[in-house]
Amino acid sequence: MMRAAALVLTAFSPLLIGCEPMAATPDRPESALEFPLPDRPVAEVVSNQFSNEDARDERNEAQVVMDLANIEEGTTVADIGAGEGYYTVRLAERVGEDGRVLAQDISREALQRLGRRVERERLENISIKLGEADDPQLPVDSFDRIFLVHMYHEVTEPYAFLWRMWPALAAEGQIIVVDVDRPTDRHGIPPKLLFCEFSAVGYRLVEFIERPDIRGYFARFERGEKRSEPSAIKACSNG
Repeated sequence: MMRAAALVLTAFSPLLIGCEPMAATPDRPESALEFPLPDRPVAEVVSNQFSNEDARDERNEAQVVMDLANIEEGTTVADIGAGEGYYTVRLAERVGEDGRVLAQDISREALQRLGRRVERERLENISIKLGEADDPQLPVDSFDRIFLVHMYHEVTEPYAFLWRMWPALAAEGQIIVVDVDRPTDRHGIPPKLLFCEFSAVGYRLVEFIERPDIRGYFARFERGEKRSEPSAIKACSNG
């Protein structure tokens, strides 16, 4: 278990896969070029500073999602797009001393603020990691659950991102998505499009529930029989 005093922000070079890397474009990292672009607009990243934690707690959001995701003592969880830690700190309390939470974000500034919060609240089962737009940079075979809460629609390279997330799941691990059924440029993603993008990489939908009490929906995915080869992935239509 990592102690708060030992939290480290680490940036790794994106993983390059394939033998013939294409020339980088101004808008895409070179490491993503073997994957298709999403056929949809990508929402701009909103501020990572949450001033509405009390409002979210009033509707019991985190507790509902953690219950649905079967988070219990000893669970290992990655909180992707953690921001300043609304879910991170609540997950840490739920999983207890025998569990572990990794908070990941692509914003170094947000993670620095979260690190100060973790130290202030003496949460010793949390580690912090800087990710990349096309690679969550997660350790292999490590997580029972990976949380993507109100952030997947902001991922600019979803196929590369999901492909590189695959090895991080432990046996019978699951990805938990909470989002809203509306266009991606309005900070949501239609469920049909979500299902298609996950399926294109090789994931299998396990559960989908509309939850007005958390102002969105809850989806659960597992790895399918085989991860798709990058060259075989086709972008899902947004039409």
